[in-house]
Amino acid sequence: MNKIPLETISDETEVRFRDCFSVRYIQSAAILCRLGYVIEKEYEKTGGVPEESVLLHEAFILNSVLSTVAFLEAAINELYSDASENATLSAGDECAALFRKIAEGWHNEKNFDRAPLLTRYQKILALSGNPPFLESDPAFANVTNLIAIRNFLMHYQREWVVLAHRRTPGDRGETRGEKFETLLRHAFFENPIAGKNRPFFPDRCLGHGCAEWAVLNSLILTDTFFERLGIAAPYEGIRKDLRTR
Repeated sequence: MNKIPLETISDETEVRFRDCFSVRYIQSAAILCRLGYVIEKEYEKTGGVPEESVLLHEAFILNSVLSTVAFLEAAINELYSDASENATLSAGDECAALFRKIAEGWHNEKNFDRAPLLTRYQKILALSGNPPFLESDPAFANVTNLIAIRNFLMHYQREWVVLAHRRTPGDRGETRGEKFETLLRHAFFENPIAGKNRPFFPDRCLGHGCAEWAVLNSLILTDTFFERLGIAAPYEGIRKDLRTR
């Protein structure tokens, strides 16, 4: 069958586009979160799931959490790239003025790359004349803890886990896993597949409750961020795909 090309491009034509990986990451995080939820519901119904499902559940939840922080990284990096390269496309005069402010106020790309993730959000809000997030803001505090989880997982170092007794929070011998328990044990529902005798982190922590908490709090934070800037969030058109159940 003959194929009719949709567009003929000469050798002299330059085709350019700007990808948006932040959208891919948050879509991935939501999809993986939903897949983990399905396995947990099956476990609740039957009282057990095959070993392969346990492994799949772990993969879904772990990568949902990692993808959520990748989304936060990509979203702020894409905004800065657009501002520094004046890539407003057809966003309008107000957006162009905002991007000029950001580009002029933070013109050192290496300095931007080295800044901690949430510092980049805070500084861009300040450069645009908007109030920064308060550290007491629930979503900001939750995302701070989420980033700590991601950093622990990405730069993992083995450590002893003590199950025989509980240490007092703040003890010098407290492990990082125990610190996460102090911070997060009431933040979301624990992983029902993990046995009660398992340590909170990572076993009882990394379930659908944690992945959903990560996705929802990250979206609350970025929704507020883009609303303060007065520009549309890059994921606005795919919100229906960001369900966590």
